[in-house]
Amino acid sequence: MQERKFNAADQIMIGIDQALRTLFGRPQVTERQNPALAINESELTEQERDETARLMRINHTGEICAQALYQGQALTAKLPEVRASMERAALEENDHLDWCDKRLSELDSRKSLLNPLWYAGSFTIGALAGLAGDKWSLGFVAETEHQVEAHLNEHLRRLPESDEKSRAILEQMKEDEIHHAAVALEAGGAELPAPIKLAMQLTSKVMTKTVYYL
Repeated sequence: MQERKFNAADQIMIGIDQALRTLFGRPQVTERQNPALAINESELTEQERDETARLMRINHTGEICAQALYQGQALTAKLPEVRASMERAALEENDHLDWCDKRLSELDSRKSLLNPLWYAGSFTIGALAGLAGDKWSLGFVAETEHQVEAHLNEHLRRLPESDEKSRAILEQMKEDEIHHAAVALEAGGAELPAPIKLAMQLTSKVMTKTVYYL
């Protein structure tokens, strides 16, 4: 069967559908099972529950940003194989988004009120990275995943010891982020300049601080 060619209008409509699914609907996920599915709920104090919910809200928003970055980069990537790699990574990040969403529901908590704002900003950054060239776009992916890995390590330290469900989710997310970074570098990703890395770190801090409360 001949592969369908999408025109500019098609791409815009697909992008709108992806944005709405990411922010308000159920994202398309892979065949993988939620790593916390078979784990029994832990007995958490009210304070532990609140802290865990805030951390998982940050991780959920982080996955909103990841979706937007990958979707923006896939839109402007020049080589078909790079675009396909971005789309597969975005699909796997959808798993993370779905897992964090379900965990927030289990904790009787909510998503961040700022998610549309962070999606829009991240999509723009991803599209600009793609326009800069595939090697920089892939380098941006690799650096993003390295920073997310460090961020997940911090959250794993802060989680209550007894919360095995949240821990299982974050451990699998961490493993996936390491893989995505390695794939991006192997595909030709370039090392980003230090000022860009610093700007990314500062932006991440603003996101985590605001989403912790909002």
